[in-house]
Amino acid sequence: MSGMELKVGARLRSVTDSTEVVVVRVGSGDVDLRCGGHPMVPLGDGGDQAQVEAGFDTGAEVGKRYADEEAGIEVLCTKAGQGTLSVGADPLPLKGAKPLPSSD
Repeated sequence: MSGMELKVGARLRSVTDSTEVVVVRVGSGDVDLRCGGHPMVPLGDGGDQAQVEAGFDTGAEVGKRYADEEAGIEVLCTKAGQGTLSVGADPLPLKGAKPLPSSD
């Protein structure tokens, strides 16, 4: 399944659980952003409910950023859930904090 064209500020929700995200950064082209193994939909879109797929159940933490440099996407989790955020079948890693400059 192909992805959708995302825009910065877009709010999306999972069809498998309560996860919601805001797109912080996105490259050009379509991105197959998923949660729980199923494509995410715009917030407010009714859509069908689905079960979290096996292997996509590690959860998303509220207030955390998830990013994939290769796909050029970064999202902020605004509502936690049990589904794993992913780009296609590849889990979207938690973005680490930037190291502070040393004060030597």
